[in-house]
Amino acid sequence: MNNIDDYINSGILEMYVLGDTDTAETIKIEQLAVEHPEIRNEINSIIDSIEGYAIAHAAEPDPIIKPFLLATIDFMDRLKAGEQPAAPPILYPGSTVADYAEWLDRADMVLPHYFNEVHAKIIGYTPEAKTAIVWIKTMSPQEVHDNEYEKFLIVEGTCTITIEDEVHQLVPGNVLSIPLYKNHTVVVTSKIPCKVVLQRIAVAA
Repeated sequence: MNNIDDYINSGILEMYVLGDTDTAETIKIEQLAVEHPEIRNEINSIIDSIEGYAIAHAAEPDPIIKPFLLATIDFMDRLKAGEQPAAPPILYPGSTVADYAEWLDRADMVLPHYFNEVHAKIIGYTPEAKTAIVWIKTMSPQEVHDNEYEKFLIVEGTCTITIEDEVHQLVPGNVLSIPLYKNHTVVVTSKIPCKVVLQRIAVAA
């Protein structure tokens, strides 16, 4: 096309920005962008529009995913370094903080000086159960579990766990199990982070 406006309106520049042009088309567009400021400006405008759309429609990442991913990497590194796999006891209504002293008292099970909302250290993993020590700074966002039961033992600090419309105010020593398919959130009510033993139990097939 000889007319620059027709070329701009043809849709080929959008294809170029998205990486959908072939080699010959790409070379031609890049040559035209050097020769014609209108084409170069249009390409920049398309890039800005796409970036703006992506930002406006971006999903907020789950703040729980990153700390547990990092905790899994840390756990695998510890096993590679010689740590022996452990099987912490399954949490039940009569569980106590002392039941987990073997892990809670370890020198490496500490909260770093700086952390975001959640920090976790995995202390045991099997296909049936994952157990971690978790620190929550102010809150943990709403979750729903459909393939694992989540259980909490409060170690330090206090928090409120809301399951649907049921509010549970928890203090050190309290144990709470989250039923399947129930929305639940955690809000810390103490000045210090709420430290918990968190356990996720897989639903039997």
